[in-house]
Amino acid sequence: MNILFVGDVVGQKSAEHLISRLPELKRRYSVDMTIVNGENSADGNGITPYSAKLLLEGADVITTGNHCFRRREMNEMFEDSESIIRPANFGDTVGRGYTVFDMGRTRAAVINLIGMAYMESCDNPFGYADRILEKLDTPVIIVDFHAEASSEKKAMGFYLAGRVSAVIGTHTHVQTADEQILAGHTGYITDVGYTGVRDSVLGIDKDVIIARLTTYYPQKHTYPDGDIMINAVLMDIDEKSGRCAGIERLNIMK
Repeated sequence: MNILFVGDVVGQKSAEHLISRLPELKRRYSVDMTIVNGENSADGNGITPYSAKLLLEGADVITTGNHCFRRREMNEMFEDSESIIRPANFGDTVGRGYTVFDMGRTRAAVINLIGMAYMESCDNPFGYADRILEKLDTPVIIVDFHAEASSEKKAMGFYLAGRVSAVIGTHTHVQTADEQILAGHTGYITDVGYTGVRDSVLGIDKDVIIARLTTYYPQKHTYPDGDIMINAVLMDIDEKSGRCAGIERLNIMK
């Protein structure tokens, strides 16, 4: 089976662009399941019911990260939807940290975890991964590890090698060139990248970020016009064993 994982979507315009492109991308790559990190999909940061519903027009599962609870209006949707998850190691709070997507002939689990280094306070993601894996009864398991430190992401990849189908890093919005298969089983990439305007600073208007860094005065995030790129990875997963047979970086321009 082919699983497409799309990197952090930045802003509503990028979400709309992604959804307009997904039907063609699914045909081109024979995609069976689509996972999208949507934690920045709303204008002004975070995810809203509107941006979530928009992404669900093409995504089977939405993962999030450190901005998942920025919009309180999402609380009900986090509780009610099995297609939208938040980092499991945020503890016993709104929503769920993993889900199982049923495709009929097979099922695929998606786990959302957040890193400890340079991030908000959270429980240990390694221990949470162990506890969740004990509950799952499907060999196809994809982990979105939303973390800042590349060393922590790589450690998680090795920690889960052979036990999950893939560990996909998100959060830093820069696609890394280190996709590989760990222990002959687990697809890995330190960061899948982001979906947003290429001529920007991680999806935000470059002049806004430069002004903030040079004047130390708070700036409102705005989103530039321009060509939108879609960063993603395409994984070839054996549905019986859960083994990742291939992982390919995608950088798709408008």
